[in-house]
Amino acid sequence: MVRRFASTTRFFQPASRSIFFFNMSTSDMNTPSHEECTCSSSVKSTPEIEKNFVHRVYDAIAPHFSSTRFAKWPKVAAFLNSLTPGSVILDAGCGNGKYLGLNPDCFYIGCDINPSLIEICAKRDHEVLVADAVNLPYRDNFGDASISIAVLHHLSTEMRRRKAIEELVRVVKKGGLVLITVWAVEQEDKSLLAKWTPLFTKYDDEWVDQSISPTRNQSNINLERIPETEVVLQGLEDENQLMNGEPSSGISESGDNTQQEYFVPWHLPYHRAEVSGASAVAVENGFAKKDDKKGAVVYNRYYHVFAEGELQRLVSGINNAAVVDQFYDKSNWCIVLKKT
Repeated sequence: MVRRFASTTRFFQPASRSIFFFNMSTSDMNTPSHEECTCSSSVKSTPEIEKNFVHRVYDAIAPHFSSTRFAKWPKVAAFLNSLTPGSVILDAGCGNGKYLGLNPDCFYIGCDINPSLIEICAKRDHEVLVADAVNLPYRDNFGDASISIAVLHHLSTEMRRRKAIEELVRVVKKGGLVLITVWAVEQEDKSLLAKWTPLFTKYDDEWVDQSISPTRNQSNINLERIPETEVVLQGLEDENQLMNGEPSSGISESGDNTQQEYFVPWHLPYHRAEVSGASAVAVENGFAKKDDKKGAVVYNRYYHVFAEGELQRLVSGINNAAVVDQFYDKSNWCIVLKKT
C-alpha cells in the first residue's frame, strides 16, 4: 500500500530560483535557511553550456525523448524493490517518471529541470515538480532514499556535480540510501566514442558568461558528418541498449588526458520537430541543424562522461556519506551511498 500525505508540500522548501509545482498544494512552504542561501552562486548559476545544450534541447525533444524512455534498468529496479515498504523515495532528474511508482509499496516524489517532462509526469498522476538538481527544494532528512539516474553527466563542472551529490545526501534521513548512475568513458563498445563530438578538454568557471560559447577542436568532424547512433534511430529501443550507446565526456581527473567532454546528437524527426516550432528557432539561432537526408533536426546534448573512480572521488569530500556499493554495468558507473 502506498503511503500518502495530506499535503506533500510541508516537506518542501523553495529553491532560490522560480519553480513550478504540478499535482501539489503551494501552502505551508518552508523558507530556506541562511546556510542554504549562502551556497556559492557559481554552483547554483546554470552555465550557458547547460542552458543551451541540455535545457533547451530537452525542451525541444521532450515528447520524442519520453517515447523512448519506458524500459526500466534492472539495477535501478532492484534497488527500488529492495527498499522498506512505506519508504519515501526522491527521484532527482526523474525525466518522464518511468521509475516513479516502480515499487508500489513506496511513496515517490520526482523533480526535473525540464517543465515539459514534468508535465508528462503530472499527466500520469505522479507527485512531481520542476527543480534543479543542485538546489533541491526538500527539507533536510526528509526521504528514506534518493536516486539520480543518468543526470550528473549533464552538469558541466566538478563543483556542480559534487553539489548535486551533496543535495541527494542532504535530503535523506540518517541511514538513508542514495543511488547514482552516470555514463562511463570506459564504453563497452569503443567505436561509439568516435561518433560524438569532443569538446574542449576542460571548462572553466563554468560557461556562466553568455559571451563565451563552447567550440570544438579544429580536427573534429563536422556535425553533418556525425553518424546517428543506432539507439537514437530506433527511438523505442530497450533502455539497456540505449545506455550502451550514449555516454558523455570529460577530462579524466587521474591526469591521463582521457577525453570526457562531448556533444551527443539527438535526431528529432521533422514530423515531431514542427509541433511547437521550437526547432525552427533552434536552427535559426545555431543550436540545431537540419539533416534533410535523415528527415530530422539534429540537436547536440552536452555530456561529461565519468572515468573510473571519479564518482568515488566526488563522494570522498562528503563527510556524512559512506560508499556501500559501487559497480560498472552496461557502460555506466554506479554508486550506492548511505547517509551517516
